Order: sequence, then structure tokens, then C-alpha cells
Amino acid sequence: MTGTVFVLNGPNLNLLGKRQPDIYGTETLADVEAACRRLAGELGLGVEFRQSNAEHEIIDWIHEARERAAGIVINPAAHSHTSVAILDALNAFEGPVIEVHISNIHRRESFRQHSFVSLRADGVIAGCGTQGYLLALRRMAELTATG
Repeated sequence: MTGTVFVLNGPNLNLLGKRQPDIYGTETLADVEAACRRLAGELGLGVEFRQSNAEHEIIDWIHEARERAAGIVINPAAHSHTSVAILDALNAFEGPVIEVHISNIHRRESFRQHSFVSLRADGVIAGCGTQGYLLALRRMAELTATG
């Protein structure tokens, strides 16, 4: 086991598959979680998969990750563009952080093209659909491998 990775999801991702499928696809968050768990098992990673619409809960999970996680994969959703508090929490985390966006935020509205989280992220994956989570886990396995 290389370690546990927290996969954290921000607001409205509980509606994945139902909300704007032309942008976000038809897979549900449960589908994404199942795919992440399968791949994590193959990679020797543990996964804590969580979603919240509440900023403070995501911050609390990042604080928890300081004690329990080797790395964080985070799709902060709309908090990407607004939350200095999530950035501050991530700055207090010593492991690798990979930011995931299902859509290509750089081809969307101008306010979506800036992410506070990117200032801390060791990698950013955008526009690869839900496959971005799997790419992030593959990279996380490499970043957290012990020697």
C-alpha cells in the first residue's frame, strides 16, 4: 500500500450526470467513485472519496488529510474560483495535491479561468472528463511511491 489518497469533491458534483450533461457528461459521482476505487486498488492506493457543498467541510477534510493521507486529489468545483480558505488549508498540507476539473475551465467563462487551488497544486488536469480523476490517481501513485 503506497498510502491513502483523499479524493475531495466540491459543490454541485453530487448532481454529476444530471446537471448540464453536455458539459459534465452522464456519469454520476458514484460511477466516478467506483472507477477510482477500482484503479486505486490496482495501484496499491487507499481512497477516501468525499463530496460536499459546504466549503468548511472541505477545509475540515483537508485538515484531516494532514494526519491520514499521502496525497489529495481535489475537484473544488466553483470553490476553485473563490476560496482562499481552501488554498490556505491546502498550503498547510505537506503531501502532493492534484487539482481536477471535468470541463476545460480555460474554454469557459472568464471567471472560471482562474483557480486559487492551482497556486498550490502539484498538477492540474482539466477537460479530460471524469477520466481526469483516473489520470490524477495514476500520477498520485507515482508521487507517493516510497522507495
